[in-house]
This record gives sequence, C-alpha cells and structure tokens, in this order.
Amino acid sequence: MQLTHRHVEVFRAVMTAGGVTGAAALLHTSQPTVSRELARLEQLLGYALFERHKGRLKATARALALFDEVQRSYQGLERVLERAAELGRAEGERLSVLCLPALAHALLPGACRALNARFAAATLVVTPQESPLLEEWMSAQRFDLGLSEAQEAPPGTTLTPLLALDEVCVLPAGHRLAAKKRLTPRDFEGEDFVSLAAGDPYRIQMDAIFASAGVNRRLRVETHSAVTVCAMVEAGLGLALVNPLTALACANAGLVVRRFSVSLPYRVSVLEPLHRPAQPLRGALIDGLRAAARERETQLRKL
Repeated sequence: MQLTHRHVEVFRAVMTAGGVTGAAALLHTSQPTVSRELARLEQLLGYALFERHKGRLKATARALALFDEVQRSYQGLERVLERAAELGRAEGERLSVLCLPALAHALLPGACRALNARFAAATLVVTPQESPLLEEWMSAQRFDLGLSEAQEAPPGTTLTPLLALDEVCVLPAGHRLAAKKRLTPRDFEGEDFVSLAAGDPYRIQMDAIFASAGVNRRLRVETHSAVTVCAMVEAGLGLALVNPLTALACANAGLVVRRFSVSLPYRVSVLEPLHRPAQPLRGALIDGLRAAARERETQLRKL
C-alpha cells in the first residue's frame, strides 16, 4: 500500500479539527473510519504523528512539520509525500537553537558540524541572544533547545548541566607574563586591563577578586562581548579574564591563554522546553555538544 491523496486529506482534517470527531465531520464520514485511516497512515510512514492519551490526540513535532508542508503545498501531493518520507529518515528536520552569543561562536559550531555529518539534510536555525531574554524566550517555548549560563531552570523548561570550567587569562603574544603557566591576581598589578562591561556578573566577581588582593589595574577598554575582549587583548590593549570557551576559540599566534590561580566558575547548561513537541534531532545535537565540551576540557587540561 502507498500513500494517497486520501491519507493526506485525513491527516489534514485531523490537524485542522484538532481530533478525530471533528475530522469525521469535515470528511462526512465516521469516527472509526478516520481512526482506521489515520492508523494506516502512521503504519505506512513508520512513525507516530500523534500522541494518544485518554482518547485525545496531541500532534508530534513531525506532525507539525508535515502539516506545514501540507498547508503550503496541498495541491502538490508529491512534495507532501516526499516531505513525509524525509521526516521518517530524520532528514529535512528543522531544529531551532537559542544560545548566548559567546556559545554560538565557541561551542555550538563543532556540535553543529557533528550533527550535519549524521543528518546532512537537516536544517539548524541558530539565534544568539543575551540573558535574560534568552531564558524568557525559552520559557515561552519558542525554541527547541537553549544554551545558557543559568543555574536554575526557567519556568517551563528543564535544565541539564553541560560544562563547568573556570575563567582564564588572555594575554597578547610576547607579553612578559606569557612565560608563566598560571597567573595570580598580583601579576595584574599596574597592568592595562580589558574588561567586561560594568554590571556584568563576571565583571563584578573579577573586580571583587582584585580588590580583595589589593591589586590596581589600569582599565583601558570595557565591552559586553567576550569575543571583543579577546580581539582587544590581541591588539595589545591589555590583559583580561574571559570565559574559557571564547578564549580557546580565539587563541592564535597573537593571543595566549593561561590559567588563573583563583577559581572563577563558568558553567553552561542545556535548556529544553517542557511544552513544545519533542524534536527528533534535539538528542543528537546534545550529544554533539557534550563531545565538544569534553574536547574543550581536554584542551584546558593541557595548558
């Protein structure tokens, strides 16, 4: 048996009406007939289009994606059937990811590369955003997955720790302190310093560390961006403390990364929406993120 116009009509009616009863009315047929044809459709596709609970139907992520195709090209059955087959192969999927800008630059690319190697036809939609909007948008169920520095799950999400490292020092290549494997707060005495913007949580902690040690730095540049911090340091405008992911991503012949003697924790977590349909590619991307995190941990141990 092959997919037919009738299968698409039944699926469209169920999605439009929100259930079997309404679909039967739209199609001028009986509820058992709609249920039977819907079951046949799922059997042909090889995957479930709906979750069934106490007689109610809840569309899966694949059903929503297929319905989008049906709505766009209902007169073109061939494209609809092609889209249905793609979804069964976990190809043609779209995974929407919301993450901090630093993670879009430093951690996500490697994980995306691994995902693309497994699912060449999959599409990733990456949206960089700062906190607290990032957590608000995840609470609103607007994305399939989020990457955040939050330590508690925002409402409507689950939080899974992904990575826990410490902030590191970045120096221009050739700086006298580059000869040291690890820098202490005292090493920064009188040095030009490139800092995160006032009010940044990490900036506040850094200032407290240096104040406690009685160290005076010359604050030359302030910026909201960790990538910009590294670029300024490479240009010779000072030393800095920055998150280890950005530091490693920016490290090159002109930028040196060193450990800091004081622990300033940097943590990244995965946020998943509780009320958004499950996305088949989400688990594969999380696997890639874990592998990328382990790689960064290995790099830091070698410093």
